Amino acid sequence: MVIPIASDHAGFPAKEMVKKILEEMGHTPVDYGTHSEDSVDYPDFAVKVSEVINNGEHEQGILVCGSGQGVCMTANKYPKIRAGLVYSPKSAKMTRLHNNANVMCLPGRELNESEIREIIEAWFATDFEGGRHERRVNKIESLTQK
Repeated sequence: MVIPIASDHAGFPAKEMVKKILEEMGHTPVDYGTHSEDSVDYPDFAVKVSEVINNGEHEQGILVCGSGQGVCMTANKYPKIRAGLVYSPKSAKMTRLHNNANVMCLPGRELNESEIREIIEAWFATDFEGGRHERRVNKIESLTQK
């Protein structure tokens, strides 16, 4: 699967780990930047991934900043994005299983490579459960139509 990814300067080292892990899993990461630890504004990079998910070009994406919060808030401004802050394998599983999240937001300053690997593996091993959760996800999506 092609996976668009992006980060700010604080998330750059973790994003580089994410790219390596995705490739090892057989995925193709597409890096929308940033490409160094020079200071940048996270919204400038979060929108790049959010736009290609929102327009249907790609199914899922990954964003990384220091806390994961800023990129998550930015991504969730798009009507077809369901971004979740993911900080453990369990949170990765639950955001996919119950919320049908399509953008994973990682706190780059908080995770080591082993933790990132476990999170990514859990995310891609989990499908949306549907059922009662479908109704709830539909309610979230209906808010963008108001």
